[in-house]
Amino acid sequence: MAGSSVAPVVVVTGMAFEARIARGADVEAVFAARADLLERALAEALARGASGVISFGTAGGLGGDLEPGTVIVADAVDGPFGRMSTDAAWTAQIAASLAASSLAPRVRRGTLAAVTAPLVTVAQKAALYRTSGALAVDMESHTAAAMANARGLPFAVCRVIVDPAWRSLPPAATAGLRDDGTTALMPILMELAKAPRQLSAMIRLAADARAARASLVDARRVLGRAFGVGAATGVSGS
Repeated sequence: MAGSSVAPVVVVTGMAFEARIARGADVEAVFAARADLLERALAEALARGASGVISFGTAGGLGGDLEPGTVIVADAVDGPFGRMSTDAAWTAQIAASLAASSLAPRVRRGTLAAVTAPLVTVAQKAALYRTSGALAVDMESHTAAAMANARGLPFAVCRVIVDPAWRSLPPAATAGLRDDGTTALMPILMELAKAPRQLSAMIRLAADARAARASLVDARRVLGRAFGVGAATGVSGS
């Protein structure tokens, strides 16, 4: 990173707005909704040098008592590549920093599940919770974990629940998501025009998204420069 002798922490997200929140000093954020695009962007970032990899953004709730805006600090990721642990020292520092902030009542530690296709119904979430016991689920953390592990880099997860376990996502919620992680408004409007009954669910989702975004912004502020990776691990990058 220009102006710094320390390799950046690479932040892995699925959506552009999450990457915008993550960016800061000694940080390089990569994002994409489609797996192959995310893998390519992450590989290119890691080739430039990194001090660690963190999966940061929103997630779907699996634990039945977890409200939108709950912050998940994962001890492990359970997904298509098996179970992969996060870096113990970095994870402990993230949890401690959040616990010392106004976010403390909303922080939970545990397992994060990772999947290759969205879970949009209550039944799908419940089934994954029964088999995994995970608190939340996303579609990026398994890729981030595997690529960090392959390069011997510390890995961590800080995700915020946006859709709780008891709420299904209407089709309009995913209609506008482009492969590159940006959002198009017109497909959402077309979906709502075809099925106007989704509007009430979309309004609820918007409220959940506001709560999630507020927690995500707060968590990013608390975690500070490079998400604290250097202080926690002593790694200066490569």
